[in-house]
Amino acid sequence: MGGRKIVHGKRCGFVKVQKNNAYFKRYQVKYRRRREGKTDYQQRRILITQDKNKYQTPKYRLVARITNRDVIAQVASAELKGDRIHASAYAHQLKDFGCKAGFSNYAAAYATGLLVARRILTLKGLAKKYPGVAECTGEHFEPEEQEDQRPFKCNLDIGLATPSVGAKVFAVMKGAVDGGLLVPHSDKRFAGYAPDSGELDAEVLRSRIFGEHVQEWMDEMEEEDNDKFKAHFSRYLEVGVDAESIPEMWEEVHKNIRADPKAVCPTKNTAARKAKAAAAAKPRSYRLKAQTAYTLSQRQHRATQKLNALRRKLGYEDRATAAPGYKQQ
Repeated sequence: MGGRKIVHGKRCGFVKVQKNNAYFKRYQVKYRRRREGKTDYQQRRILITQDKNKYQTPKYRLVARITNRDVIAQVASAELKGDRIHASAYAHQLKDFGCKAGFSNYAAAYATGLLVARRILTLKGLAKKYPGVAECTGEHFEPEEQEDQRPFKCNLDIGLATPSVGAKVFAVMKGAVDGGLLVPHSDKRFAGYAPDSGELDAEVLRSRIFGEHVQEWMDEMEEEDNDKFKAHFSRYLEVGVDAESIPEMWEEVHKNIRADPKAVCPTKNTAARKAKAAAAAKPRSYRLKAQTAYTLSQRQHRATQKLNALRRKLGYEDRATAAPGYKQQ
């Protein structure tokens, strides 16, 4: 392999491109999640690096992820064994707060951010000190520091999402900030921001938060093509949500979230799941097989057991076999 090298617009002599043994011996494979295209490690390094004088103090991140049918919001911190999730909220959980349809739009992203903010503040005992905004107006808001205790601070982690104006990951952040979290940010990426004037139109942002853009879309489609409207908004119509009731629905969702976010401690949830598995006599031991030394007779007995299970399905009798003893390494 080779080619002609071009320097200052002029073609030079033939240059051979060599990838010999020395090249491959020094080749370093990238991290697995980088090869899979899942993690931006340059961004992650900046988000999780903590000062040495803040010994083992968690550096919290507001993780926002948007999928085709859901919105994910988490408050996480990095540890040596992996990330620890302190609180989480999902758009499909908005059903418990009065949302009937539309779990992946801008309004759902805002409500999910509001839900995770109220949950983490409830778990940390800061819900009453930092209640956030009483009513969403779309205006800029940051929680003011109290004398005895500072607000809960975390940095926004958008992953591989494009930070464009109006992106839903910033709607998650807006909901978390209005919920009482301190997330350093500006208004330049919210819906309604005009790059030419450099100002944010709070009314446009508020209309997106309450789903008024979906309301206008429904009205236009119903007038232009009623059949397409019924097919496109079939899930809205199934649950009895029309265009006029969308802003009222989201207003009720916000009210219910602030009243009771239904916060559950992740560690308690893990303990409950382990207790439930132990009660069912099915302890989660994935290394039992790897730690067991099987002899020839034991392997033959296991094969006979599988054969007997197949014979029972076909209506035949089992083959008699004795179970040999097992030895742990």
